[in-house]
Amino acid sequence: MSATPVHGTWEPRPAARWEDAFLSGNGHHGALVFGDPVDDRTVVTHHTLVRPGEGDERHRRPPHLADGLAALQDRLLSGDLTAAEDFTDGRPLTRVRPFHPAFQVRLRRPDSLRTGYRRTVDFGSGVVRAALDGWTSRVFVSRADDVIVQYVTGPGPALGLSLDHRLPGAPTGLRVGHGAVLTPEGALLSLRARYPGSDLSCTGVTLVVVSGGATTLAPPGVRVEGARSVLLLTRVRRHTGEADVLAEGRALRALLAGTSGTCRGALPADAPRTAYGAPPGHALRTAYDAPRDEGPGDSYDALLARHLLAHRTAYERVTLDLAADPDERALPGSELLARPRGAALLERLFAAGRYHLLSSSGLFPPRLTGLWTGDWDTAWSGAFTHDANLNLQTASAAAAALPEVTGALAALVRRQLPDWRDNARAVFGARGVVAPAHSDGESGHSYHFSREYPLHLWTAGADWLLKPLVDHDETRGGRDPRTAAALAEVALFYEDFLTRTDSEGRLAVVPSYSPENRPANAGWGTVDAAMDLSAARHALLTAAAYHPEHADRWRALAERLPPHRINADGALAEWARPGLEDSYDHRHLSHLYGVWPLDEITPYDTPGLAAAAHRALELRGAENDSAHGHLHHALIAARLRDGERVTHALGQVLDGDFFHASLMSTHYPHRHVYNADAAHTLPAVLIEALVQSTPDRLVLLPAPLPAYPSGGLRGIRTRFGAELDLTWSPDAVTAVVRPARTHRVDLWTPTGVEPLDLVAGEDRVLTTKAR
Repeated sequence: MSATPVHGTWEPRPAARWEDAFLSGNGHHGALVFGDPVDDRTVVTHHTLVRPGEGDERHRRPPHLADGLAALQDRLLSGDLTAAEDFTDGRPLTRVRPFHPAFQVRLRRPDSLRTGYRRTVDFGSGVVRAALDGWTSRVFVSRADDVIVQYVTGPGPALGLSLDHRLPGAPTGLRVGHGAVLTPEGALLSLRARYPGSDLSCTGVTLVVVSGGATTLAPPGVRVEGARSVLLLTRVRRHTGEADVLAEGRALRALLAGTSGTCRGALPADAPRTAYGAPPGHALRTAYDAPRDEGPGDSYDALLARHLLAHRTAYERVTLDLAADPDERALPGSELLARPRGAALLERLFAAGRYHLLSSSGLFPPRLTGLWTGDWDTAWSGAFTHDANLNLQTASAAAAALPEVTGALAALVRRQLPDWRDNARAVFGARGVVAPAHSDGESGHSYHFSREYPLHLWTAGADWLLKPLVDHDETRGGRDPRTAAALAEVALFYEDFLTRTDSEGRLAVVPSYSPENRPANAGWGTVDAAMDLSAARHALLTAAAYHPEHADRWRALAERLPPHRINADGALAEWARPGLEDSYDHRHLSHLYGVWPLDEITPYDTPGLAAAAHRALELRGAENDSAHGHLHHALIAARLRDGERVTHALGQVLDGDFFHASLMSTHYPHRHVYNADAAHTLPAVLIEALVQSTPDRLVLLPAPLPAYPSGGLRGIRTRFGAELDLTWSPDAVTAVVRPARTHRVDLWTPTGVEPLDLVAGEDRVLTTKAR
């Protein structure tokens, strides 16, 4: 095995585009750091920053269609292939509220000789660092204190600081107000942006603490001269009414007081004070000379130490080593991207994917763009897209030991359950819950739909969103009562919804929808989509396991659902209803939901269905080459033990120029449309190719990747409650299993299957041949 992989990336030049900016985040605030010594910009984001909705607010509620549901079901069951296309209340397509950036913190200094420049991001700390000629800038987003921290040393003879709202796509009607106040503890900068036609605003506040030199007002910001260092603390929030900027400033100063025990550089009580942009009655001094001490540096170190306790602990739980060349590991990320099949690139993308996934998960799980954007016109509103993208991005959470990600997803689900109940009642006249296909984080109502995308008819979403929570429970060996309660509500929905039968007396899922595809010979809303069947079965059986008192009736209901259908091509059909023809060239693989993420169809338990699913995968086209389509394909191929197909799908992304220098990804090839799907999903693909587990099974090297014949994967969590380290070479596979509970599982290796008895607290070392 080679030296430890590098847990970070670097570039020899500043970012020229926001897409190449290095990223930091704590699941609430995000920062995109350019690292330019002359005009250093840090774009500030926050998960709650979504624009107010435009148009009729009634269109942001689920449509009341329940009264017409029975008639629609009659038409669909009688063979009307387009009946669902007019099952709407006539509203226009209403997109979810778009995610947007707040502003950029700008630090301008005179141009100077540019030699020895280097910018880095350390995945283990979340610190983005840039350095040149004695100037250094360090930025991180504190997981402990929820603040963006920037510390600049060697700022030069003069430094201008300001908050700048001028970012691409900013609406022309945005009403912006700046403030700059000098206080005894440092300058306080503020920027309030009020949305057009709304009383909602977002306000950012930055506290500037200077060591040495003088600070003067320089509207709309401040100018610092002769300083040794500058520390900036930034927060932003979305609100109604007026924000109390001075209170926000006091909260930031309290952080410094908590790190040093004193507020340094206090002015005499009788010092003359005036202010630019300060609220009436809060006039403060226009300039002051800061005492020469190292207070900002001490505070930075203390803030970083608190942050590391949470961030580093999470990041370091899992590592991947593909035995890459040490010289290749030392290259900047942009050069590694030019070597798309190198082991060093895949190591770094795995590390970056876990880092970005962790950094974007907290208040919410990651959006389509994670936690970051530098443009107000974020593609697809920067939404949480539940019919594929969010689920793919969070796919590694349980196995890759990131309960922080699962917790963020659980928080999103629990906040939105009341809206999910509204969806069930309004559209289906049912108890229980139905999840929407898209959400802005504020609302869980199902209102984003159209004739071509009848997303309001999709009923599988709640099961898919709850599946990672169930995986987490299996991993830790306990059942969260909140997850149990949500599962019961999903089961209640199916009790009310699954009332219609087909000609053979089996239950029918009607209406049914397979995101985001349609049969070749029918409209979008149909009967018995394979995903809906799998989700209903899984939800009912899982709810039964969590609620033994209701198990009999929920299992009985699940047993009445029709089986999957195998079509004339020998493939698992996307619609089990006879007569509905498959449309193969599509980016989504919704019909193979039973393979991944579920365990309904496996080569071990249902080999016939697994063969049909594999045939369906072979026939599936890539349509528009979206990253999520390729990696979804790879995840399913890994479950079906097809390493060659995993390698091919992964290669489509690695060869397709999907990654910026920031190692954040795009939706389409050639770095088109900033999107976190590939970045966050890639670790899950590699884990699934190397290790898979269920509560009763462990599979080692299910889909080995020939291009990486040696390596090590450490810290993986299994769904039977064990931690696992895996190493492999062309000759042997070794696993160290550390069980937390006593259990028997089936151990599948490249050479066969055998029972494995595990005893809590007793490590097991397993060695087998590689093939």
